[in-house]
Amino acid sequence: MKKATLKITYTAALLALLIVLQWATAGFGQLVTGSCVNCVLAAAALLAGWQGGLTVAVVSPFAAFLLGIGPKNIAIVPAIAVGNAVLVMVLWLFLRKRITPLRSILGVLTAAASKFVVLYLLVVQLLCHVLTLPEKQAAAFSTMFSWPQLVTALIGASVAMAVLPLVLRARRKE
Repeated sequence: MKKATLKITYTAALLALLIVLQWATAGFGQLVTGSCVNCVLAAAALLAGWQGGLTVAVVSPFAAFLLGIGPKNIAIVPAIAVGNAVLVMVLWLFLRKRITPLRSILGVLTAAASKFVVLYLLVVQLLCHVLTLPEKQAAAFSTMFSWPQLVTALIGASVAMAVLPLVLRARRKE
């Protein structure tokens, strides 16, 4: 299969997987769902390149909203897309040329921290103050888009890095 066709295939498959995982894990809470989402985002960045990774990162929160499995406020959805895009791009920048244990660790730590900071600033510090949200909803968003984002990004990206060698090995056998 040509490289471009393979990347498009990975992008479509990973986007579908991400949406199904969000739906299937919705009842398990943010720790499980967020970790699954971040795992697929990291895999997309490393298997489909920055273009495929960004596609999955940006499309998935809008799809989740439309399916009723994301935050119930459309104003938050673009911020999630930006946070996802940051995770994808930082991880891709660290690992696009060579994947080594040190680069993997630094990439995961930096990507997770970057996503956390972006979402915290956009949602907690900006949107929760600018939007006229009910107090309960603002409090829920403030909690949801603070430290759990760092934890789920670390877990998800780490799982992706652990599984990636198996995927790459299987791909070489094609």
